[in-house]
Amino acid sequence: MVITKTPFRVSFFGGGTDYPSWAEENGGMVLSTTINKYCYITCRYLPPFFPHNYQIRYTVQEHTKTIEEIKHPSVRECLKFMKMRGGIEMQHNSDLPAMSGLGSSSAFTVGFLHGLYGLQGKLVSKQQLAKDAIHVEQNLIKENVGSQDQVAVAHGGLNKIEFGGPEKVRVTPLAITAEKLEALQGRLMLFFTGFSRDASDIAAEQIKNTKNKEKELRAMAALVPEAMKVLSASEDLKDFGKLLDESWQLKKGLSSKITNPHIDEMYRTACEAGAIGGKLLGAGGGGFMLLFAEPEIQPAIRKKLGEFLHVPFQFERAGSQIIHFDPTDSYGAPIRLE
Repeated sequence: MVITKTPFRVSFFGGGTDYPSWAEENGGMVLSTTINKYCYITCRYLPPFFPHNYQIRYTVQEHTKTIEEIKHPSVRECLKFMKMRGGIEMQHNSDLPAMSGLGSSSAFTVGFLHGLYGLQGKLVSKQQLAKDAIHVEQNLIKENVGSQDQVAVAHGGLNKIEFGGPEKVRVTPLAITAEKLEALQGRLMLFFTGFSRDASDIAAEQIKNTKNKEKELRAMAALVPEAMKVLSASEDLKDFGKLLDESWQLKKGLSSKITNPHIDEMYRTACEAGAIGGKLLGAGGGGFMLLFAEPEIQPAIRKKLGEFLHVPFQFERAGSQIIHFDPTDSYGAPIRLE
């Protein structure tokens, strides 16, 4: 049996420039961090006492004879990619809801691939894990997704991630002091808007608009080095919050589906209560809103946004991990061949 623990991520700047339709020609750049909210995947070889070969548990349960019958696209394509042709049991648990803008879909894919590698007795690098997850999501499932989430959750930490060029992906951890990191973390707030959304559907329109949004995308990528300068040199972190607001104003222009009156009112209320800046995380349309505010202002913001769930969090650095591996707690080999 193998259990993996994969963090969710918060993307600060550059989102949208990691889509292949943009990055392959223009290059992309994002600044993101992983947080201490996790996706847990348990997988093992299925004992031979069942009439089915695959037992998949997430929000629903699937019992199938073949991989092709599995409805969950990531589970199905990961099993095919890893050439898992025996009986497999998989169970998914999560700290936060799916489709909420925190990279949960990619955390699932990365975590499941990590578990399958573990079942095969293979050690895999974070770079390879991210590369495999990108391949599964973009080429096998054919979802409208970028490449930042898979890289962020596989590696963990606060990173600048660049896309394009011969290397395809380059991860650079930010070298900032522990005091500055703690100060940044203490000024960030996370609120759930109350509804989830399908990121792939929202991203489809954004990708379609890419050729007409060059100015906005270049401006969003340019915020990454600006934010890094604030974190490395500036004594006033308020500039980071102002950049978040600038990023949100640019992001809203990428697609008509990114925001709505409900979200706009939520953001306006937060700013009136003292938030310096913020943004909706992920593709938009719902999920989690990130806000930047001085610590003394935060109680007033929580009061004003009382109808929304406030989710405290901390940064994490480990990325996807195998937290349990016991080859004696499994049948250890494929049970049935299809």
